[in-house]
Order: sequence, then C-alpha cells, then structure tokens
Amino acid sequence: MVSRYGFSLGAKRFVAGETAEDFLTVAKALNTQGFAVACGILGEGVSTAEEAETATEQYCALLHTFAQQGIDANVAFKITHVGLDVDRDLALGNAERIAQTARDTGNTMRLDMEQSRYVDRTLEIYRALRERFDCVGFVLQAYLFRSLNDLRALAGLHPNVRIVKGAYLEPPSIAFANKADVDANYVRLVEAALAGDGYTAVATHDRRIIERVIALADRTGIPKRGRFEFQMLYGISAALAQELVRAGYRVRLAVPFGGYWFPYLMRRLAERPANLAFFLKGALARK
Repeated sequence: MVSRYGFSLGAKRFVAGETAEDFLTVAKALNTQGFAVACGILGEGVSTAEEAETATEQYCALLHTFAQQGIDANVAFKITHVGLDVDRDLALGNAERIAQTARDTGNTMRLDMEQSRYVDRTLEIYRALRERFDCVGFVLQAYLFRSLNDLRALAGLHPNVRIVKGAYLEPPSIAFANKADVDANYVRLVEAALAGDGYTAVATHDRRIIERVIALADRTGIPKRGRFEFQMLYGISAALAQELVRAGYRVRLAVPFGGYWFPYLMRRLAERPANLAFFLKGALARK
C-alpha cells in the first residue's frame, strides 16, 4: 500500500520524489525560502560496477545542472553507492570523478558515513581525495567512541566535516548507548571542529544543541556564515529550520530522491513517532 500510495499519503514530506526532475523542483522551491540543499540519491550498497557507474554519472550530471540553473545545492553520497563493496579502487575512481566535477562547477561534495565497518575505508578515501581537491567533505558520527580522535587526526587537512549523532545499530564496545552520552560527545565534536580552521556542518534537530552552538559562536566571534552551517533532514523540524534562516544562519536541508525511497521512509518513520503520526494522518484522511 505504501509503495503504491506513499507519495500521495505524505512521503513527499521526507523524499523529493523518484526522479531528478522531482528533486530539482523541490530544491528550487527551498532555495526561494532561503535554504541551501544537499542532494542524496537513494540506493547505496550497490553490488556491481555498472550500478556504481550509473550513480556516479547521476551525481556528476546533477552538479552540472546545479551550475547551469543556478541552484544552491551540493551532493552527498555514501561511498558504497559508487562501488566500495565491489572494489576499493573503483569507488575511489568514481569519487574522484565526482570531486573533479564539483571543482569544475565551483561546488562541493561530501562522503556520507555508514556503519562502523566502513569508517576506516571512507576516511582513507577522503584523505586521498583531499590531497587533490579542496571541495570535498566527510561525516563523523558522535555515537562512535573513535570520532573525536578521527577529527583530531584530520585537523591538519582543514576539513569540511559534518557532525551527526549516528543512526546505525552498533555494539556497546564501540559506541555510546546512552542518548545523554551521545549528545555530550556531539557537543565536544562540534566545539573541537569550530576551534579549528575548517568548515563545520552542524547536523541536528536538537534545539538545545543548536542553542549551545549559537552561544559558542557568539562567545568566540565566529560569524553566522562562512565557518559553519546548520543541516537538517528535509521534512523534519521545518519550523526550527525556518527560524534559523530568519536569524541569518546558513541552513542546508538534506533532500533525498530516487526509486529506493521506501526503505528511507521507513527509517524516518521509525526514528520519531511524530513522523509516523503525520504519515498515518495522511493515510486515514485519504478518500
């Protein structure tokens, strides 16, 4: 039922649609509201070189379209989407193509982070890209014990880093299980990142953390734009995102699209009961 009627019931609150055209329509509308956009194509974990090539071509084509149409959007992708599970060199080569396209079009790209078993390989590829490109970024997850050390190890690269809490199921031997501990480590990571000279994407919907970041920036003289931005998921905490834009902060919304939208929607509904209530309200109201 959801596969057939999901978009009409409310899935479009969280997913732009199935096609690039759907995404571009949403991205342009968000730009007019003052938001930047991070584009993600759903369907990571490809198992063939051909699938990885297709994803790479899609990301490169989108970067060209953003430049041609003046859209304030970049791309963020999981390294498994461009072939890491097939071959490491294949994934690196595809990521290099996307990075080259981002540089050629005056844009940026980011390697999203996946389960803990991919962290070392993702950061290795980030380092290799960073040797050639200054338009690449990566992600660290606050629930992993290792993340602060990873940030310190990469500080010399003046990194563009997005800090997230983390959404994968990880064992307590490597990850904080308590929300308060994750939140505390998140703040430590943001503080450490802002103390450096890179660029920090503060990706959270937690108002208390956002207020702490704003207070830190005010106290240390960090401007509202240029050194950091706030990032949120499309369809989540929309009122808070709009409030930050009105206050003069740069806010980027992560907007996914693609044929594999159903698993993504299920993750969003599982993460927060209010999201499920919104979706069910749409389902029950359908005539």
